[in-house]
Amino acid sequence: MCKIAFLYPGQGAQQAGMGADFYENGSLAKSFLDKAEGCLDFHLKEVCFRKDERLNKTEYTQPAMVSVCLAMTLELTARGVKPDITAGLSLGEYAAVAAAGAFNSLDAVRLARKRGILMQNTVPEGEGGMCAILGMETEAAEKILREMEGVSIANYNCPGQIVITGKKESVKAAAERLKTAGAKRTVPLNVSGPFHSPLLVPAGEELKKEIEKISVHPLEVPYVANVTAEKVENADRICGLLSRGVSSPVRWQQSMEYMIADGVDTFVEIGPGRTLTGFLKKINKEVSVYHISTWDDMENIGCRLC
Repeated sequence: MCKIAFLYPGQGAQQAGMGADFYENGSLAKSFLDKAEGCLDFHLKEVCFRKDERLNKTEYTQPAMVSVCLAMTLELTARGVKPDITAGLSLGEYAAVAAAGAFNSLDAVRLARKRGILMQNTVPEGEGGMCAILGMETEAAEKILREMEGVSIANYNCPGQIVITGKKESVKAAAERLKTAGAKRTVPLNVSGPFHSPLLVPAGEELKKEIEKISVHPLEVPYVANVTAEKVENADRICGLLSRGVSSPVRWQQSMEYMIADGVDTFVEIGPGRTLTGFLKKINKEVSVYHISTWDDMENIGCRLC
């Protein structure tokens, strides 16, 4: 039997219209998205299903993504496809924790809304920035960044791709230096803040207070945490790991390598876009990777995996 991991993408994968076909075709998805909208202070379906500029604004993006990913998961698991382990990139970790059984799904949506607001507003817009660094050895980039102030690594995505974060001018200077040192490309990211940088420690502290207000249940299956790139089986660790995750690097490549070493051979990316599928193909070409972003994807893949 295969060992299945459910993977959830983070902010940046959102797409206009995401989840609309699940809402139209799936009673479980429809019911959940209606309930999710009811626990939020904005019209979720307007943001997700139409072309709406709010979809790319962090405070709306985050609950929208978690809602859609969990609606898709409900329909997939109802067809008999269950994960042995889960993981999510940055924001996707909230869907992963819910899919692993520790969060009520609506609590995960509420937390994503709080997280989005905190991440958007902790550092004034324009003061922070992020930039993807492509085609450079990670160790070489780390060595250069250790010599610079106000900038650090936000994401270890896959071989040859990291993301840096921090004060806007520091990120710009670091990108230029890394390009000179051999990076093939540097791509500034259109984001509203310096995500996963020490500048967001206050946001993590406030988020921890919000997590402490909800019920955290024993995990039904383990998940792999971004902060440690290791399996979490004790639900008592979740609050600390998620609050640290706001200001700590996302160790995605290391997380995938850990899961593969742990015997995972089948990965299912659930959510809009194919970001995680692309990363996995660069990390390990031997594992099986499936992607679900549409109703047809879900029906076709569900039949093959159950």
